[in-house]
Amino acid sequence: MRYADRMENLTASEIRELLKVTNRPEIISFAGGLPAAELFPIEEMAAASTAVLKNQGEQALQYSTTEGVFPLREWIAQRENNRIGTQLTAENILITHGSQQALDLVGKLLINKSDVILCESPTYLSALNVFKTFEGKILEVQTDQEGMIVSDLENLLATTADVKLIYVIPTFQNPSGKTWSLERKQQVLEIANRYDVAIIEDAPYEEPRYSGELTPPMFSFPKAENVIRTGSFSKVLCPGLRIGWISADAAVIEKLVLIKQSTDLQSNTFAQMQIFQFLQANSIDDHIAKLVKTYRLRRDAAISAIETYFPKNTQYTYPEGGLFIWLELPEEINTTELLEKSLDRKVAFVSGESFYAENPKLNTLRLNFSCMDEARIEAGMKILGGLIAEELAMQK
Repeated sequence: MRYADRMENLTASEIRELLKVTNRPEIISFAGGLPAAELFPIEEMAAASTAVLKNQGEQALQYSTTEGVFPLREWIAQRENNRIGTQLTAENILITHGSQQALDLVGKLLINKSDVILCESPTYLSALNVFKTFEGKILEVQTDQEGMIVSDLENLLATTADVKLIYVIPTFQNPSGKTWSLERKQQVLEIANRYDVAIIEDAPYEEPRYSGELTPPMFSFPKAENVIRTGSFSKVLCPGLRIGWISADAAVIEKLVLIKQSTDLQSNTFAQMQIFQFLQANSIDDHIAKLVKTYRLRRDAAISAIETYFPKNTQYTYPEGGLFIWLELPEEINTTELLEKSLDRKVAFVSGESFYAENPKLNTLRLNFSCMDEARIEAGMKILGGLIAEELAMQK
């Protein structure tokens, strides 16, 4: 079989491959960005499913519009307006199969072969695979604690032809857990507008916040017509239903609808109606508050264990929310090699190499803290810290 040229650029996601192992109950997993399954609102979702089938069964099991179920789109628009100060309507919302499909649709909309995409260093590995699918050229913009370094971004835009897109995760970034400052967002938007480059502002992790205050996203700023924002119910409700969305100018949504029609016709009608029924019968804010209470304890347990069991010169982020901590170990440690030994001792994480578009730091790793309880976090970190100590001792 003769495959398309684009297949040469694609590799299996390390996380997806790891999930085949980490689904085993004996594995202490810090790998996938998994919400805590024990916090899923199972009884409430069962009641929502029953109500939808009883009252709207024929509609729920039928084809629906490509844009998505209208009441859910309207609810998302209103919540965005209340949270971030936008003035959206349902016409600004397209329902997708998770925010991952949102990235794919935007890629189809914007990226031609050899177009340049600028991203944070490091960045979300599955976004990198999306951009590789369209044979785009991905370049890294260096980052600090406040976000993309403005001088590096401007230099790349000034010296690189065919830059089409800037991809960013400004709040509780995957994999680093960092959050951009308001000033940095303003600067990046101003530069992008000056060079007429679109921005994907990916925001699937934004709502579980443990400290600090929300700063407005770029999408809510004046002159943000070139910003496309994504969101998802996966991290705050239930990832298995695969319901996310794109927020954008209505003219952009119209074009994305055409693309989605040729991709999958529509997102799951029943799942959309289940979620909307849940939102009508329950407080999403109360549910998120339960997540925050649990995840804050788990983040703090992970940070405490890093400080106790890892080398003193380990650098790590302290996320104000989201699901991830990013670590930079002593330079002698190769975390891809460390992972093989760690899995033998039934502890999983994701090595940092996969999160770089160009120049990977081989001594980095991402830890997810949301899906293990505090006791397992403590036990897994102790094992991992011991392995790192063994590796360093062997290299002396």
